[in-house]
Amino acid sequence: MSELELLAPAGNLEKLKFAFHYGADAVYCAGKAFGLRAFAGNFSEEELREAVAYAHSLSKKIYVTLNMYPHNEDLAGLDEYLDFLEEIQPDALLVADPGIYDLIQEKGVTIPIHISTQATVVNWAGVRFWQKQKNVERVVLARELSLEEIQTIADKTDTELEIFVHGAMCMSYSGRCLMSNYMTGRDANRGECAQPCRWNYALVEEKRPGVYYPIEQDAHGSYIFNSFDLCTLERLPALLREQSVQSLKIEGRMKSLYYVSTVIRCYRAVIDAVTAHGGVAEEEMTYWLDELEKVSHRPYTTGFLFGRPEDNAVNHASGGYIKPYDFVGIVKDYDAETGIVTIEQRNKIAVGDTIQFFGRTYREYDHQISAMTDEDGLAIDAAPHAQQIIHMPLPFAVEPMDLIRKKID
Repeated sequence: MSELELLAPAGNLEKLKFAFHYGADAVYCAGKAFGLRAFAGNFSEEELREAVAYAHSLSKKIYVTLNMYPHNEDLAGLDEYLDFLEEIQPDALLVADPGIYDLIQEKGVTIPIHISTQATVVNWAGVRFWQKQKNVERVVLARELSLEEIQTIADKTDTELEIFVHGAMCMSYSGRCLMSNYMTGRDANRGECAQPCRWNYALVEEKRPGVYYPIEQDAHGSYIFNSFDLCTLERLPALLREQSVQSLKIEGRMKSLYYVSTVIRCYRAVIDAVTAHGGVAEEEMTYWLDELEKVSHRPYTTGFLFGRPEDNAVNHASGGYIKPYDFVGIVKDYDAETGIVTIEQRNKIAVGDTIQFFGRTYREYDHQISAMTDEDGLAIDAAPHAQQIIHMPLPFAVEPMDLIRKKID
């Protein structure tokens, strides 16, 4: 089996480092402009410079998104930004708009181009068009394709292909949404989506007799546009056997580092098992699927990869998330001689709480907190302050960048 890239989202520099730590081969991220996630942390120019250097020091790759659909005023500053990107040399630029692509070529930028899923490429002819263009190295296919369609594209073309395998789905074709702009003035195609597909609606369809939407779901209406989240982990062995794509992409630049780390950890484990052994034992797959249930998510679907999702695609009952665990901390250091762990708190914990540690080299350890001290060594009963540094004794060894969660009662 050929090598396969596991591609992670990176909303900021911290998330980038955790994505690599938990097994990503590459990350995609954005600067402060021209990307499609204006409300992610995103990267200043100095942070992008550091991120590229950090990725390359690990022999990993980093892709920068310029995948918005700009209006005239949005193009201001692009020329200077391209100069900067050419200087720091990320491994690719993600582009959707032909105008931005053309300006990149006119500028003489040498960085390879990846055509974004926002370009809505759904057939082999579209891929062939892009592979004929200068510097285009990869096409990110639309989410609405089946595995059979992807295989046909792979058979008829000669460029790298990338697909989404996990994360939030948009009710609009390949994320080309107009609802946000119409309803709020925030243009999803310029990076400012207000996610109106997650809102609750009371709707009557007048032109389709006999078609009824379940508007009775709650007192406020029905969430008729609210798609399930994509999850292909269980079907990954079948997908990998096809060898039709070169990159598997996780959605989530707006998600927490806990989400990114957990999801990458799961997909890394299954990819490695399939690569080494040709498959995954049932017990192993059950474990990793259960891990994906421990992050904030909507109900899961395999999307269009294995056939039309039909009814298993829209969560009519709620616009919210399933959230069984809180992310409560990061291991900063562990003293093997004293058995004391240093933790950076991310959500309140208290003496008596049962918390769960996990890392990239072990599954998890449960621990009931018996004692804690603050940064000055003073005993405390609770750690309520964001990013508070605390210490506690542990009966097992942990490592820096291990994560800690707590089950929500």
